[in-house]
Amino acid sequence: METESNSQHPTRPIGRSSPTLTESPAAAAKRTLTEIIIGRARNIRDPQVFHNISLIAFLAWVGLGSDGLSSSCYGPEEAFLALGPHQYLAVFLAMLTALTVFIISASYSQTIDQFPSGGGGYVVASKLLGPTPGLVSGCALVVDYVLTISISIASGADAIFSFLPTQWSEAKFWVCIVVVLLLVGMNLRGVKESVLTLLPIFLTFVVMHVWLISYAIVERAPQLPQVVHEAILQAHRESKSIGFFALAIIFLRSYSLGGGTYTGIEATSNGLPILREPRAATGKRTMLYMAVSLAFVAGGILFGYMIFNVGPETGKTLNAVLFDKMSAGWKLFGLNVGTPIVTFTLITEGALLFVAAQTGFVDGPRVLASMAHDRWLPRRFSNLSGRLVTQDGVLAMGLAAVATLVGTHANVHMLVVLYAINVFITFTLSQLGMTVHWWQTRTQERHWIRKLAVNGIGCTFTALILIVTTTLKFYEGGWVTVLMTGGLVLVCYLVRKHYEAVSRAVQQLEADILPEIYAAVEKPPPERDPLAPTAVVLANGFNGLGLATLTAIPRLFDGQFRNIVFIGVGEVDSALLKGPEEVKALEQSVADDLLEYCRLAADLGFHSELRCTIGPDVVLELRRLALEVAKEFPNCVFFAGKLVFTDEADGFISRFLHNHTALELQNWLQVHGYSLVILPVRVSTSRPATPPPHTESARVAEMEAAHN
Repeated sequence: METESNSQHPTRPIGRSSPTLTESPAAAAKRTLTEIIIGRARNIRDPQVFHNISLIAFLAWVGLGSDGLSSSCYGPEEAFLALGPHQYLAVFLAMLTALTVFIISASYSQTIDQFPSGGGGYVVASKLLGPTPGLVSGCALVVDYVLTISISIASGADAIFSFLPTQWSEAKFWVCIVVVLLLVGMNLRGVKESVLTLLPIFLTFVVMHVWLISYAIVERAPQLPQVVHEAILQAHRESKSIGFFALAIIFLRSYSLGGGTYTGIEATSNGLPILREPRAATGKRTMLYMAVSLAFVAGGILFGYMIFNVGPETGKTLNAVLFDKMSAGWKLFGLNVGTPIVTFTLITEGALLFVAAQTGFVDGPRVLASMAHDRWLPRRFSNLSGRLVTQDGVLAMGLAAVATLVGTHANVHMLVVLYAINVFITFTLSQLGMTVHWWQTRTQERHWIRKLAVNGIGCTFTALILIVTTTLKFYEGGWVTVLMTGGLVLVCYLVRKHYEAVSRAVQQLEADILPEIYAAVEKPPPERDPLAPTAVVLANGFNGLGLATLTAIPRLFDGQFRNIVFIGVGEVDSALLKGPEEVKALEQSVADDLLEYCRLAADLGFHSELRCTIGPDVVLELRRLALEVAKEFPNCVFFAGKLVFTDEADGFISRFLHNHTALELQNWLQVHGYSLVILPVRVSTSRPATPPPHTESARVAEMEAAHN
């Protein structure tokens, strides 16, 4: 917290550290239901908080790699079934699947190097291709993460219910809904806490599948050369029989329908902000873990389907059929151990599919926060809870996933049709952006040819899958995904248009008011008197709204107030949750803004001071500052400005896009016996803005549009 007395030292701030909020034993014992379920708020001022909530590469592999690994439970199956009678092509399909995994992973590793603070598909496309491609990439990614949650949970329920009595299947839908709610609750506690909870499930899945796939390959190792040779001969014969292009179409169709296998590879580049420093090195190590594990499991399962001659069986996944055939005849001390092992493995599959939904809850809110920070979505999506979690984003992803499950009744086949289109939109735009970047910087980059080739090949692979997948799935229901993404793009444009209009209006307000203040006759500020009538102004940055509130006080209450105290809170949102340096810079920025108000108030003849702090919960911090100021200045009245739009902008949409902090604080202060006067400030969003007279004051009030 900073304190400034402009009557004696108008330009020299007197720093004072923020008070530590300690709890009494009685308060510590009294915990709310929210604190019991989610946990106590974290201290943003603690330098160790960033270390404590970050993930090392191994934990990031668990939290972000589960989506990729879980796709091996349905991606290879979709691809293999699409081959029909041409199952010998599974040899080449397994090889191409593994190769694709490594190509996409290598291309995203370059993205991590280029964007070490976070380079998901939205950020990369926005910075390298422009805002419109970035918006399309971001919207596609958001819809994809919603579908990731939905299909992972529905597939997990299918895997578990595949060995339970048939009459129990009616409960599968409700199990899906309950799992979504549980994951929402876990992620509201924090990403690291949720990952640690799910770690045993992930490790059990990896151990069981690596063991079974390795067993299958080792057991049939003597036959492998013959199997590959026969596959080549049969492909040669079929190409002569039905034609090379017909066989190629069959193969490409199968390859594209198995595109769900590659979803989740991009998760690491999206989730870099939550990784342990150095983030780029941690991210690349995580990407390596993901690539090796996914290539081995997905490719090995495809190969196992072929060498064990797996076919569909009613009520069973192909993985269940494969493991049944592998373990047939396994005995230990005369007891059949094959069935229990298969059952346990299927349980791990179902459980991991539930875990895979975690990727959607980790990266989905992060994409929403990035888009909200750029004003494509309501600013509330970038706000942090006391647990330093993008709470609104987590709730939005959970609600959207529940709606999707209800709409499809948790039917995996319907969800698979919707799935895998959007992720390849993001893949393609991201790789295209990196390709363009390497070409544009070829004169400065030594190894630009190699880097261009990696991203160029990755772009080619993902674009091919996108085209084929969209063509095949569009009339089967894929159009729904395209419609959802297009609808979200339209909503984002409307939100951005509103925020830009409000920003122009507030900038114009600043341009109109500053000349009036500078033209006013300067009055000498009085001495500090805490018992004198005091106006306490809630200010959110130095902008037109704060200036309008300041000038309204002497105009409406001429001579009634001797002191003015400005209080403000710097909101620590997801964009600032990177390290203690960003937090300190925010605190200094808030103090500088309030100091400008103090100087102007001193010129108007008031004794002025400031109080400021930072935190993820603006209302909570304002309450604390308000009580402190009220104790120090007992004869105080609080003031806050409220934008009133004179045109169509003041409707339901604008009310949803603003947090209305002043109204929340007014109700709370009234309960504690204090008054807060909300001063309406009329603005027009259709009037063109005029630049303010001083560049130092020409701040476009983007943050104001979210909180007032």
